[in-house]
Amino acid sequence: MNIVYHIAFGIHLLCVVAILALLLIQVKKSPKKLNPGVVHATLTALVAGIVMVGLYEKVNVDEVANHTKFGVKGLVILVILTLGYKNLKKPELKNSVWAAMLGLTVFNILLAYLWM
Repeated sequence: MNIVYHIAFGIHLLCVVAILALLLIQVKKSPKKLNPGVVHATLTALVAGIVMVGLYEKVNVDEVANHTKFGVKGLVILVILTLGYKNLKKPELKNSVWAAMLGLTVFNILLAYLWM
């Protein structure tokens, strides 16, 4: 179980970095267009996160899972995924939607790092 958990953790980290990078690539572009990779990376990060939550107590026997943190992080990633799916086919991505997705991604990273 340890190996599966750590593989899911690595995939999750790579996907979150990919979301951040693909959104940051659009900073100087006008008009902004949503890269389909953002949606794919978000969905993959969500699935990897669900696998990690399912295996958390088996891998970390000494610790109690913080399901509130997992729920908030899951909700944030679901909002990013929803915004991505709603704007994937549009010819132009509004600055407000782009900023919301970028802000939520950074917020999710900060939640993972700061919330113990």
